[in-house]
Amino acid sequence: MPSATVETLARGSAGLFLYPDRRHLLGLEGIPRDELLALLEEAQRYRAMLDRPGESTRELAGVTVCNAFFENSTRTRVSFELAEQRLSATAVSFSAADSSTAKGETLLDTLRVIQSMRVDLVAVRHGSSGAASFLARHLEAGVINAGDGAHEHPTQGLLDLLTLRQAWNGRFEGRRIAIVGDVAHSRVARSAFHGLRALGVKVAVAGPATLMPRGVERLGVSVAASLEEAMEGADAVMALRLQRERMEQGLLASLGEYARVFGVNERRVRLMKPDAVVMHPGPMNRGIEISPAVADGERSVILDQVTNGVAVRCAVLLRCAAALAGRAR
Repeated sequence: MPSATVETLARGSAGLFLYPDRRHLLGLEGIPRDELLALLEEAQRYRAMLDRPGESTRELAGVTVCNAFFENSTRTRVSFELAEQRLSATAVSFSAADSSTAKGETLLDTLRVIQSMRVDLVAVRHGSSGAASFLARHLEAGVINAGDGAHEHPTQGLLDLLTLRQAWNGRFEGRRIAIVGDVAHSRVARSAFHGLRALGVKVAVAGPATLMPRGVERLGVSVAASLEEAMEGADAVMALRLQRERMEQGLLASLGEYARVFGVNERRVRLMKPDAVVMHPGPMNRGIEISPAVADGERSVILDQVTNGVAVRCAVLLRCAAALAGRAR
């Protein structure tokens, strides 16, 4: 990394991020409230930049990022790539089918080979919980968790927080959100729980008993008896995707029954506060988790979440690169 970039990044990050080993972002669990708020403030700066077409910065010029995606992705992968372009980083992406793991090479050996090409940061998406943490223990490069199994998806959690910050005019305390659906398989939900709790937001969850993890209350959320109970008077609702690729057979009676009992529809949205918003991490199963009228309705901030994903990933890339720069000095 060029020395000018090292100095600029180290100066720019002074006093902004407090979490230990900031070259990695492995999850939102344990990140202090003040750091979350600082990260959201930085992401909002990038959101303003995104709203000015064609604008970019040289903040990560000389930094090389590898997007290593061992699971399919559209939103996360593309938004990382766009964030890297906006910050003038050198970026390369590959998927599991493109990597030597398809030939039998281990995950760690594959990433060690990539690191040896002087890669500074790795954004990794993997189907095994703990994959990002494992790599962080063995690589000098900074590791950003782009989703690992059913563990966490921290940049998704941050973009959800940024979207709520915008909808709620920056005030989190005293708010309440309903998170509904396939909680058991949702790394999005886990990151949301940690971030929302740190910011003082009350969370109610609802979903089929077969899709509700045992002991979820220990994560600081309450379990509602019905979707209506969870959404009554809420400031927001997040409908989770049914992750049928991770499910065993028999967890759902039928998709039609799920839509009837747990689908976010217009009638249920009216139970929330008049200014409450509707969220979904995508991709959506329209007519099952959420009705088309709600997904495309005036309360929906689903496309704002997507745009905010680029802004958040700009802020996270800068955070991790700044920590690497500090180590290099």
